[in-house]
Amino acid sequence: MLKVKVNDKFSFEVNSERDITKINSRVIKADIVRINDRTYHVIHNGRSYNAELICINRDEKSCSIKVGTNIYSMQMSDQFDELLHQLGMDNLKSTKVPEVKAPMPGLVIRVLASEGDEVEKGGNLFVLEAMKMENIIKAPADVKIKSIKVKPGDKVEKNQVVMVFS
Repeated sequence: MLKVKVNDKFSFEVNSERDITKINSRVIKADIVRINDRTYHVIHNGRSYNAELICINRDEKSCSIKVGTNIYSMQMSDQFDELLHQLGMDNLKSTKVPEVKAPMPGLVIRVLASEGDEVEKGGNLFVLEAMKMENIIKAPADVKIKSIKVKPGDKVEKNQVVMVFS
């Protein structure tokens, strides 16, 4: 079972078993031929369509498909996603991180963000020199910087708070 939300407006439940596909409990008879990695040719109810996969995000279980001149954005969830949602555990990826600490003792070379900046997960925060190597410390999640506790030239100890997020 797969739940599909299209353009944040329409919801469908898709079930596939062997060669039978059902959408909202109705059997769908379509001839689908894969042309290449991103293009499919579909014949459904006597009409011919070309469908092109524009983008796919496997982590977020979303994709965009172009059929003719129309683009459809889809968000999918399976029975496991539904179970996590029922248990209230579906937003674990959007963890709230209160601060970032120095992962090792060292010298702050550069601070790459400012107070009030919004930094995406993986964005650069500061450069820490340790054991004659420069290490770029990155944001562990999407964060907004509330305060910066160090400046270039400061020595820090392991687990010392360097930045606080709001």
